[in-house]
Amino acid sequence: MELDEAIKTAIEYEAGVHRTYQEAMQRATDAKAKRFFEVLRDEEMDHLKYLRERLEEWTRTRKVQVAKLDTAIPSHEAIDHGLQELRQRLAPGAPGKGSHMTELDLLRKALAVENETSSFYKEMVRTLDGDGRRLFERFVEIEEGHQAIVQAEIDSVSGTGVWFDTKEFNLEMG
Repeated sequence: MELDEAIKTAIEYEAGVHRTYQEAMQRATDAKAKRFFEVLRDEEMDHLKYLRERLEEWTRTRKVQVAKLDTAIPSHEAIDHGLQELRQRLAPGAPGKGSHMTELDLLRKALAVENETSSFYKEMVRTLDGDGRRLFERFVEIEEGHQAIVQAEIDSVSGTGVWFDTKEFNLEMG
């Protein structure tokens, strides 16, 4: 795949992920869930802008500058604090507990599109060279962060007892 085609395809993926978060934000009933989806939606919009700039640059100069690409994913401590609050709101008997199924379904859909997008970026890193590879390496890092945070939210909301792929407790220990 040529770099311009890879960037155009990346734009399609990012637009799809952006739409998914926009829909999730609109459908979520919990205010914090809405904010979670909004942050990720806005980040996907930043990715779209970045990719469109790289495509325009490639079209104009046949070169692409791998500019800095930031992420809005918060620190581990901030995520942990937010999930502790979420667990309290979703505890048995907590007001509004039944509404979390909508958020869980939306999170699962978000994870699916993040997984698909991440797979595309990994393939571009594997097959492209030079600036193309460097361009998509950063996207792999960011998308893996998105996957982790969405999975952590799923684990928290569904009460699996797992936090970032680590069991929070062991029923076999006394």
